[in-house]
Amino acid sequence: MIKQDALVVYKGKPALVKDLSDGKISIVLQSREQVKVREKDIELIHPGPVKDFSCIEGGVCASVIREAWELLADESSPVQLKELAALVCGEYTPASAYSAYSLLRDGLYFTGTAAAITPRSREEVASQEAKRGEKQRETDERAQFLERLKACIKKPSDNRMQSGDMRFMQDVEALAYGKSAKSRTMKEAGLSETPEDAHALLLNTGFWTPFVNPYPSRFGLSLSHANVRPDAPPAEDRRDLCRLASFAIDSPWSSDPDDAVSIEGNILYVHIADPASSITADCPAEKEARDRGATVYLPEATFRMLANDALLLFALGLEEKSPALTFKMTLDESGEVTDTEIFPSIIKVTRISYEDADKEMESAATANATALRALYELAQRNYRRREEMGAVNIELPETHVSLEDKTVNIKPVAQCRSTSLVRECMIIAGESAGTWAAGKNIAFPYISQEADIPDAVMFGLAGFMQLRRSMRPRVLSTRPGRHQGLGLDTYSQVTSPLRRYTDLLAHIQIRAFLRGEKTLSTDEVSARLGFSDAATVAAVQAERASNHHWTMVYLSDKKDSEWDAVALEKKGNRWAVIIPALALETQVPLQKDVSPNEDVKLLLKSVNIPKGEAVFLHRS
Repeated sequence: MIKQDALVVYKGKPALVKDLSDGKISIVLQSREQVKVREKDIELIHPGPVKDFSCIEGGVCASVIREAWELLADESSPVQLKELAALVCGEYTPASAYSAYSLLRDGLYFTGTAAAITPRSREEVASQEAKRGEKQRETDERAQFLERLKACIKKPSDNRMQSGDMRFMQDVEALAYGKSAKSRTMKEAGLSETPEDAHALLLNTGFWTPFVNPYPSRFGLSLSHANVRPDAPPAEDRRDLCRLASFAIDSPWSSDPDDAVSIEGNILYVHIADPASSITADCPAEKEARDRGATVYLPEATFRMLANDALLLFALGLEEKSPALTFKMTLDESGEVTDTEIFPSIIKVTRISYEDADKEMESAATANATALRALYELAQRNYRRREEMGAVNIELPETHVSLEDKTVNIKPVAQCRSTSLVRECMIIAGESAGTWAAGKNIAFPYISQEADIPDAVMFGLAGFMQLRRSMRPRVLSTRPGRHQGLGLDTYSQVTSPLRRYTDLLAHIQIRAFLRGEKTLSTDEVSARLGFSDAATVAAVQAERASNHHWTMVYLSDKKDSEWDAVALEKKGNRWAVIIPALALETQVPLQKDVSPNEDVKLLLKSVNIPKGEAVFLHRS
């Protein structure tokens, strides 16, 4: 029976009984906290009297403990706490009772309860000692690692980390990659637990180089191609359009051509890769593409929405003849589409770069040059038509960032006439596809966009930045809506089914309708749009962040280099500027008053790769 001033254990901690009344037991802990408990909540260690905790202080020699265990190890019957205390300490006192209880709690030599303590077997003790020895070694090695880490943080050049230290940096790497929100190592080193600071630590300690790009992982992207190989296009009747000159015009670095254009009088043909000839709703390839949302294009690698084999099956111009889904559009003199027909086809494709297409247009009157010039004239008519309908034209500098043999290359993207040729033909196809689907009551992915255009828009780059800020985010929906940016009342994207899921979804609907099969319902299409859009947004964000990362890497060894910039807008005591050669927007303090669109010279002073910051100063 528990009495006043008895020594008990409450939640593994020693306590003294101070009062027994009202059916409750009042105890006091070493922290002086008083608690009322039930008898079943505590365990009696010594009946007392114990007036304070000073009488339980003290320990037991390790050799004595082991001798006591060895004496009891060969006995089969358990002992009580009182017996163990007497054996270990020679007497049963509050101090010896608590020491014996501590041995029981420790668990190395004994197990059980205060009423029935059993010695562990020799095998169990040996195993526990090995585990504890390993844990202690790990603790000691981690302490030594933290000493090296703190010294390295203070002066990296004089205090290098050891190669084996990376095992203690796994949590730092997980934080830098965005796979964890916390890091024990960062906390113990007195650093902020942020991805940026983790990135900086990995660079400063030499475990990472600037050529590690953490952003795809931070946005949760899969760093591999899709795995599901779609079936080859089935045998079916395809309209033979090999008589047409079909041009797949793209950047020289493009490796997945999925659209081509032809012209015949007032008829525009836009030929699109035809993966939906075999990829159907809810098939494995469609589900995988839906999860990914889009192909991810990074300077260091490309991770495709569809398996690599899909290119061999569906990309245009890789073989002498290519299967395609053709959008045949008849246009009137104003550029308005008066009729749209969609059908599977077989075509011969000429692959050509934007630069070479421009040169071809400027050449003598070859058949290809004539066709390209006709396509360009059609594109210009459509551009003027869209302008009259309120389209917003934004032309900002673009660059192509690439990584080859640990060398970052940044090249401005040339403004070619053929670029606008392709863009306008793709816009015509998107508008026509949306109108065609709406006319046939097919649930379809439409894109709309609103804009708050200011009354006064500046000219030049400053004006283009004004317009960009006025554009609201695009909206994916199953209802046609006004796309203010393009100046169209109906718009859908259908020209990149190999690299955008929404385009593939549109093709799946078109193909089902053409085969006379049941198309997906509005709710089914809407659900797919909602699911894939999150993945698409993540892919776009990762691409932008990656390009910015590699731009910082590119600049990191160019301190004091001079850059031409254009002033855009004054913000407080700083100016927003753009460096066209890098397509980089930043803010700098300028030493004199300037005007929007005025050229300024900048001097690069520092680069912080983890924070994505480049500091420029005005060079007057």
